Amino acid sequence: AFGAVESVKAASDLYLPVSGTVLEVNSDLESEPEKINEDPYGSWIIKIELENQDELTALLDHNTYREE
Repeated sequence: AFGAVESVKAASDLYLPVSGTVLEVNSDLESEPEKINEDPYGSWIIKIELENQDELTALLDHNTYREE
């Protein structure tokens, strides 16, 4: 887990589905977490350097995820 998100009813851990090193954290989200809800595809939480590029092939794209 690299973080957590909270709502009125629950808290959920955020898991990184690939291996890598965290290079940068979006500190703006500490004071303005609503940015993720306002623009989830244009916002970011962390930037990582991938350890193994091939791990990306196991991830679902947006359309496939919505179908699952």
